[in-house]
Amino acid sequence: MKYIDEALIHVSAGKGGDGAASFRREKYIPKGGPSGGDGGRGGSIFAIADRNINTLVDYRFAREHRAKKGENGRGSDCYGKSADDIVLRMPVGTVITNADTGEVIADLAEHEQKVVLAKGGGGGLGNLHFKSSTNRTPRQFTPGEPGEEFALRLELKVLADVGLLGMPNAGKSTLIRAVSAARPKVADYPFTTMHPNLGVVRVDQNRSFVMADIPGLIEGAAEGAGLGHRFLKHLARTRLLLHVVDIAPLDENVDPVHEAKAIIKELRKYDETLYRKPRWLVLNKADLLNAQDRDKICKKLVRDLRWKGRSFLVSAVTGAGCRELTYAIMEYLEQESRAADEIAAVADMHAS
Repeated sequence: MKYIDEALIHVSAGKGGDGAASFRREKYIPKGGPSGGDGGRGGSIFAIADRNINTLVDYRFAREHRAKKGENGRGSDCYGKSADDIVLRMPVGTVITNADTGEVIADLAEHEQKVVLAKGGGGGLGNLHFKSSTNRTPRQFTPGEPGEEFALRLELKVLADVGLLGMPNAGKSTLIRAVSAARPKVADYPFTTMHPNLGVVRVDQNRSFVMADIPGLIEGAAEGAGLGHRFLKHLARTRLLLHVVDIAPLDENVDPVHEAKAIIKELRKYDETLYRKPRWLVLNKADLLNAQDRDKICKKLVRDLRWKGRSFLVSAVTGAGCRELTYAIMEYLEQESRAADEIAAVADMHAS
């Protein structure tokens, strides 16, 4: 299935049915009275998060979503029937914004999360509501209310704990294949990854995390070079970034330090918040280095980058260093979760 992570749709909730103005005409009720019923409620439009869907492709082609109008009220105290609601199922991680104002309407972060996109109009009142001691034969009724109508932008941001960042051919896809069951395309040319891939990394039977691989960045991505910044949004929800660097490029003219700095620069151009996320350095393709020079080359690269965070030397092809990397990631994520739980517990204590 083609991967689609953005779509524009138009939603129109149904109008409420009009109230009725009528009077009783039964044989044995000579004085009758008002009997106009209320109109039915117009159909609303809801969005619901579904973890079994992983693309917005359905909304790229079906852009108009209209709910039906409620039935009008009728005589003999008959109320109009309310229209059926429409439910749009979307992938978990979809952010819904008003296309005209930019206001975020919903962030579908959990499975089965349900939100109202457009509320149906209320039904009008029939004349039986206007009866009083001074108005025995009211002819007033109210029309149904219009339903809400919006142009919406849908944007999918994948849910992952860890995101892979790096130049094309740095070995990101090979790394996610090595540590998870994900099987993205791998080849010896750039931009083999054309859309995000998710993989579940199982450290042991009861411990795991989700890793995301996105298409590689190149210098000038902010100006649209390569695939641009389009897929960086998929790293917005991650808790840790792994900056994967090809430490042994086949082209002697390629400088790993320059390429790593270029990625950092592009990341900062895109989003300062994303730039400030915790980031670890993963030096990949260690199998291509001479064993005697390996440590010296790695230390020099880390020193030239002035890297202050954690760094790891791995070979995604042979699996060397991958186990240590995944265990370190799992330990970091668990510590972060415990710290967040402690902060939440303290906040609840103060609130109570």
